[in-house]
Amino acid sequence: MPLTLSICIVNWNTRELLRACLQSLYRYPPSESFEVIVVDNASSDGSATMVCAEFPQVVLIANAHNLGYARGNNQAIQRAQGEFILLLNPDTEVFESTLDRAVAFLRAHPEAGAIGAKQLFPDGRVQASVRGFPTPKNLLFEVLGLARLLPNSRLLGGYRMRWFRYDTVAEVDQPMATFLMTRRAVIEQVGLMDEAFPLFFNDVDWCYRVKQAGWRIYFVPEVCILHHGGASTRQVRLSAVRESHRALEAFYRKHYREQLNPLLYALCIGAIRLGGVLRVAYARLHGSR
Repeated sequence: MPLTLSICIVNWNTRELLRACLQSLYRYPPSESFEVIVVDNASSDGSATMVCAEFPQVVLIANAHNLGYARGNNQAIQRAQGEFILLLNPDTEVFESTLDRAVAFLRAHPEAGAIGAKQLFPDGRVQASVRGFPTPKNLLFEVLGLARLLPNSRLLGGYRMRWFRYDTVAEVDQPMATFLMTRRAVIEQVGLMDEAFPLFFNDVDWCYRVKQAGWRIYFVPEVCILHHGGASTRQVRLSAVRESHRALEAFYRKHYREQLNPLLYALCIGAIRLGGVLRVAYARLHGSR
């Protein structure tokens, strides 16, 4: 019989968090058939050895080199057998009924191409995990600081969505791919993650393509997880900041270059580069304290 759910985890040097994640999956498994696939991107902390020793039921793909987040997810998706596919970060833990509720929502909403979950910090605070697409309007309002000046404005704050309420089901653009559940049918239609975005904006690009194909994406607060946050990228913070802005610029080249007036396009690229310079400077200053 075909599997109901494939859980795909890409790991890099987060052994202890990965252990807790896997423990939670087997403590609170879905009520239907499932598999767990871990792609380890050449971790140096013994992550792959731990998975083999403690979770022999997990399908482990141990890469000899770090192939990036997008490629790792694609490896797992290509190996997956489930009707539904969950992309899950290793620094998360699920709760009782998390997985069943996610599957049930997708079954009850055939128009839904993907869903995101409510994410809680270890101290119980709700994590901001939903954003709009970085459209020219959203991007420029953010860079100009107008979104921070009026954080409750839906017009000015459409990118970071600081006004978003995390207690109601809502159609959204891009829930954080820390927990992103989709259907095999969606992946077959829109394709895998674009590996031109190895670390950042691969999920944004994929959600953009899903919405362009006519599917809806939902934030579902009844589907709840614990998220420790940034465990892999924290290890390479400065290079991660640079890469996020490089990826945003690549996103604009892919999706907006042919759509926008050349002057507006150049303005957006300039704003992205300026934002990158400022964030790198801030990261250096903050890191030196």
